[in-house]
Amino acid sequence: MKRSLAAGAVALLLAGSVSACTTDETPEAAPASPSGASAPTVTVPSAVPSSVPPSSAPPPDCVTAALDDLDLPERVGQLLMIGAAVNAPSGLGDTVRRYRLGGVFLRGRSTHRAAELKSDIAALQKSAAVPMLVAVDQEGGSVQTLKGPDFPRLPSAFRLGAGPATTLRATTRDSARRLTGIGVNLNLAPVADTVPTSIGTANPPIGAFRREFGSDPVRVAAAIRTVVPTSQDAGVLTTLKHFPGLGRVRVNTDVSTGATDNVATVNDPYLTPFKAGIEAGSAAVMISSARYPRIDPDAVAAFSKPIITGLLRERIGFDGLVISDDLGAARAVTAVSPAQRAVRFVAAGGDMVLTIVASDAAPMATALIDKAESDQSFRARVDDATRHVLQAKQKAGILRCR
Repeated sequence: MKRSLAAGAVALLLAGSVSACTTDETPEAAPASPSGASAPTVTVPSAVPSSVPPSSAPPPDCVTAALDDLDLPERVGQLLMIGAAVNAPSGLGDTVRRYRLGGVFLRGRSTHRAAELKSDIAALQKSAAVPMLVAVDQEGGSVQTLKGPDFPRLPSAFRLGAGPATTLRATTRDSARRLTGIGVNLNLAPVADTVPTSIGTANPPIGAFRREFGSDPVRVAAAIRTVVPTSQDAGVLTTLKHFPGLGRVRVNTDVSTGATDNVATVNDPYLTPFKAGIEAGSAAVMISSARYPRIDPDAVAAFSKPIITGLLRERIGFDGLVISDDLGAARAVTAVSPAQRAVRFVAAGGDMVLTIVASDAAPMATALIDKAESDQSFRARVDDATRHVLQAKQKAGILRCR
């Protein structure tokens, strides 16, 4: 699998694209029955010959074997999740091959049937050297990527959070089974943000669309504890978002700068739902692009080592996949070049850079490679991040070893 990284990128038409936090108004409806299928897998051969005496060191574990088989450009490729138009994902195929992408985000909205989506996703997976994480925003309410006849309209989190856990569990299970049935293995959900009643719908990114499970972090945590194992047991990894919380901000990071939470600290009770989801085994956590000056006065969360490494990794103890919110079209990060957005996120402790802008793949990959080649500590950080991506793939059942 040792190959050099070719230069250039394939630009994608971004009309109708959305970031991991954008919304559109949709009616709500009860879920229907599922349809399922298995996800693609890759087999990684053992790196130790069968002739090695029993007394020798044991063969590497699956993730280590897969990691050892990747050169630097391929490792960097695993750190990129690029947006693909949900109704025409094959348009990203050349970019997937060229940059050895670790994941794709199906952006936009679709009313296609499951069979058509499944065929398109499978075709895109064939472009990948290592099977990719395929992500969607399938929260419910105003944020639902797939709305075709095989994907009933989902209630909002606010509505589900106010109801019984049995309904939340059944709705989550049915939705996850439909996603895994077409080859989607990562949902950029659930929202673990808490919106206080004093702000409510005046919170543009979350409260305005009722994306929160409630205004009490304890109640939100209970919902998260239900959603995470239910979805992952049905075959779709979960992503807790938007760490360390967007519930108090008065600005949407997708369309504006200046989103700030002046209240949050490392002891914030609004971290409770994130901790609950981590304890429940969530595969991923998404980092917001807002500012939290009482935790880090110098950088937005996506570029903050005190927030990603200090708070999430070390203080809370999360050892899974850390993914960014959109670092492509989001207004909150436009003051930083795409290349440096990727470098700064990974340097802060992040693992997978999400951008809905396909042309970002080239500068982001180049910058990450250049930095790793000139800075040994950053190279170690790239290796660590790649391991987290591969571990998530193993958890999703798409990275298997003999």
